[in-house]
Amino acid sequence: MAGEVAEFEIVEGGLQTTVQDYPGRRGMLAQGFFPAGPMDHFAFRCANLLVGNDASAAGLEVTLGNVALRIESPAAIAVCGAPAPATLNGETVEPWQTIWAEAGSELRIGIAPGPGFRIYVAISGGIDVPILGGSRSTYTMGQLGGFEGRALREGDRLPLGETPGGASDALRRLKASELPDYSRDWEIEVLRGPQASPDFLTEDDVEALLSRVWKVDPNSNRTGIRLEPHQFSWARTGGGVAGGHPSNILDNSYPVGAVNVNGDLPVILGPDGPTAGGFICAATVAHAAFWKLGQLRPVGDTVRLREITLEQARELDRVLRRRLNETSLEDIE
Repeated sequence: MAGEVAEFEIVEGGLQTTVQDYPGRRGMLAQGFFPAGPMDHFAFRCANLLVGNDASAAGLEVTLGNVALRIESPAAIAVCGAPAPATLNGETVEPWQTIWAEAGSELRIGIAPGPGFRIYVAISGGIDVPILGGSRSTYTMGQLGGFEGRALREGDRLPLGETPGGASDALRRLKASELPDYSRDWEIEVLRGPQASPDFLTEDDVEALLSRVWKVDPNSNRTGIRLEPHQFSWARTGGGVAGGHPSNILDNSYPVGAVNVNGDLPVILGPDGPTAGGFICAATVAHAAFWKLGQLRPVGDTVRLREITLEQARELDRVLRRRLNETSLEDIE
């Protein structure tokens, strides 16, 4: 009927399913907000590409799985990210490709067995929740944005926007050569600093940070990926006026993706992390590698940090952007 708003309903909410958009709520660090947005921005952006959405359209981030939703109007959908069993009206559907859903269709996604930890769902038109601070993303730390500032639950009904040019039933998939490589043993590219050697850590400390294999701690989430404790030597005996431990510094801003070291505990700050604090940041995850944080499983996965230069980080970003365009897709015959 003319004038009706296209919607979908959450049938099962899963462990944590939130509305996110890319690049999130940027420019708000001074107000105390990390950007939020998808942890795996590659899978998220690819899902939008497959359904013909603008790159900034809001979609769903599904943690681990066990989610179901009912599409009330005909729409193109795409499921990307961690491999997980998925069905549409009981029929198996494949990830990383366009799926056409008729009105009343029910999409179900089971538990992701690993590797990988988060699944992303895009629906043509995008999720039309209110914009807050330039973004529709859910900021879980502040309980704002997204849908009522919270994870979705059974019975929630979310509106959809209009697809540019109208919904299309063209079916496409991401070329096999462009699919990301998921693992249980990850290598993540980082840049040294802003607080590293020689003023804060010794060269041996930095070598340890960048050479050892770190276990991912079970207490990891969108706020931060905790690694196992490690006793650093430190280049100084204390934090001076900032505190007694050498990891202490006067409160300063934290970069997104910082490898924050508080005491003996390294924590990689996620998209919902704290914007400032009084601990050193020994390294920072390159933007093009940030998506990997979203696929780290809190139990059993390991991480090795690989140092790269600023120019290498820029090149990785250029390569990632090239992968996220129409030339990376192919028609499904």
